[in-house]
Amino acid sequence: MNLNTIHHIAIIVSDYQISKDFYVNKLGFSIIRENYRPERNDWKLDLQCGNIELEIFGVSNPPKRVSHPEACGLRHLAFKVDSVEDTVKELVKLDIACEPIRTDEFTGKHMTFFRDPDGLPLELHE
Repeated sequence: MNLNTIHHIAIIVSDYQISKDFYVNKLGFSIIRENYRPERNDWKLDLQCGNIELEIFGVSNPPKRVSHPEACGLRHLAFKVDSVEDTVKELVKLDIACEPIRTDEFTGKHMTFFRDPDGLPLELHE
């Protein structure tokens, strides 16, 4: 078996327009494709995140996340950045709250967490 890399990561959101604004206008991901799927009554937004696609599914009334972040399944989504400090400053200017910056005990790199509009934990890691 030859699994080369991750192709995409999918996220279901509760408010498509708010999440689109967050991921495109605030976090700066570029849109690859945006499609309304009438047979499912939802939106599918494909965003470019380096070499990986981030799929945003706008679904009406999705079930709430069980707990933060220790539920079985996706724990969080981490983004590699050159400087956690600089990225946090940019997020704060956009009124996006971040946890205090800390150092990863295994890598020695700076890291922190913030949340998307539905509370999904997002990490910044150098």
